[in-house]
Amino acid sequence: MRPVRHPDAPAPGELLGAHYGQCFGCGGDQPHGLHLEARAGEGVSLTAEFTVQPAHQGAPGLAHGGVLTSALDETLGSLNWLLRTIAVTGRLETDFVRPVPVGTTLHLEAEVTAVAGRKIYSTATGRVGGPGGPVAVRADALFVEVKVDHFVDHGRQQEIQAAMNDPDQVRRARAFEVNP
Repeated sequence: MRPVRHPDAPAPGELLGAHYGQCFGCGGDQPHGLHLEARAGEGVSLTAEFTVQPAHQGAPGLAHGGVLTSALDETLGSLNWLLRTIAVTGRLETDFVRPVPVGTTLHLEAEVTAVAGRKIYSTATGRVGGPGGPVAVRADALFVEVKVDHFVDHGRQQEIQAAMNDPDQVRRARAFEVNP
């Protein structure tokens, strides 16, 4: 089935913001996190970017492949906010096309390609040198819709309670947005 953007989804161009302050991908409270910033696009798509820091190295001077995969996962997971669906990563297939040096800003584009029941299929591309630059990484993913109980049943109680007590309803809802 063709994906349909939720009527209450952020407007195209709107910054999505962190879904949880402690998230390694987008959270501002993680000193060595990616601090990835995503903006809503048209339809069920978005753009995002992050700059590779020295703490993100694998080989000397180059981004660790796991960090790049985390950036793709975070970007793809953020798409679910445009559907207003709570979902976790079920499968993530990553292709590494070229090295990404420390100090490089990775420009990501992602879109949901299909929805089938609880399954959400999406794809993303990361480019260096600008949004139209050469492809460095790409990924295809399957996300699976879950209930908030998934996080409550499996998360650490202290963090779950802190998120549930957040007076900001949007932040409270988004805290349980992505990842198993």
